[in-house]
Amino acid sequence: MEQFFIDTLGISENVFSFVLLPLFIFMARIGDVSINTIRIIYVLGGRKATATLLGFFESLIWLMAIRQIFEHMDNWICYVAYPGGFATGIFVGMIIEERIAYGKVIVRIITRKDVGELLRFLGSRQYRYTHVNAEGPDGHENLVFTVLERESLEDLLRKLKEILPTAFYTVEKVNRAGESGTVVQETTRWSIGSWLRSIKRE
Repeated sequence: MEQFFIDTLGISENVFSFVLLPLFIFMARIGDVSINTIRIIYVLGGRKATATLLGFFESLIWLMAIRQIFEHMDNWICYVAYPGGFATGIFVGMIIEERIAYGKVIVRIITRKDVGELLRFLGSRQYRYTHVNAEGPDGHENLVFTVLERESLEDLLRKLKEILPTAFYTVEKVNRAGESGTVVQETTRWSIGSWLRSIKRE
């Protein structure tokens, strides 16, 4: 790699060592860490082929970066570029994951107020839901469960804040859901992105 830039392209050794090489390592680390973030998403989602392919490219990019580190052990800028790319890759991977919005989520909504308008909204969007009359410390509560694609979550939360701004709700990642909409298996390992909301009270 070094000979290609210096001999073939005519770039000076200093420019390569202190600019191009650290930049390459920085970008490579962003690439492999971002891919790793996405790969974990598909592993947890059961997408075996996609996760395997991403794992191949993740390892390939990492090997290219670490090789350059070992070949230039005396270049201190590389030691900054490597962890810098790692940290940036985590951030970039989370942004990509938010754009993909892959998988399903289960939303639990608890409120003492009437949920008729909420149920009509869920029905109009063809979201599967279950409404339960429950009892809480303060008396009667309405409990609504719904499972939906994660890309539709913001639409639901926006409507929920509009019609039931004081409702108590939780959002969790669903590992699998049956055809009938019944949750088969739920996982709490899905905690690598800002999309996993903790229990909130508006």
